Amino acid sequence: MNIELRGLSRRYGATQALRDVSLRVGNGVRVLALIGPSGGGKSTLLRLIGGLEVPDAGEIEIDQTLLDRREDPLRSHRRRLGFLFQSFNLFPHLTALENIALPLVHVHGKSAAEADETARACLSRFRLADHAEKHPAQLSGGQQQRVALARALAHRPRLLLLDEPTSALDPEMTAEVLEVIEELCREGQEIILSTHEMGFARAVADEVVFLSGGRILEAGTAAKLFDTPQTTEVKAFLSRVMRY
Repeated sequence: MNIELRGLSRRYGATQALRDVSLRVGNGVRVLALIGPSGGGKSTLLRLIGGLEVPDAGEIEIDQTLLDRREDPLRSHRRRLGFLFQSFNLFPHLTALENIALPLVHVHGKSAAEADETARACLSRFRLADHAEKHPAQLSGGQQQRVALARALAHRPRLLLLDEPTSALDPEMTAEVLEVIEELCREGQEIILSTHEMGFARAVADEVVFLSGGRILEAGTAAKLFDTPQTTEVKAFLSRVMRY
């Protein structure tokens, strides 16, 4: 990926979610992990990169093109990305198949037949073919999140943004979803994810960014950040979360 962030700031009322964040992610990076304490700014940063929100200050450049803040260019930008959030965000009244096919028709302009074929292929890829006609309430949490992941990938996005994709899952379902994401990493899908799964971030990320209080405190390769953290706050955080 080729992303540059320059002086990004974002405020929600009295809360300063991001403070003058700058970062350069080069073409050699395919998987970028955002880690740090809850409320540190990870989700906000993902939403700004994804064009779901615009910064109060600063610029985002992707593939040497400045991200335009007008709604039409932002909508086009969002169409090229895939999103997966903490909550599954599936339509409860639609089947698994329909949840994947509907955006392909109404957002990406595919015919109903093309969308159906693509959706079925995605369900098969994530071992969900037998659940195509089930509604979300009939699926386990892990299955729902895999459907959401299949939907995010159905249009073959240039970049996949994952915001705490396992936070609502129990340990067994977490492992189930992480296995699928790890497979995507091996296949070369470009991914930016925020996660509290430190072992997973260390295993799959090319680079890791630590955010706290809306600022980037450290950034570097996974090996460097996890093995030799430079700041007291990062050292303390890792010693707590990786203790057991």
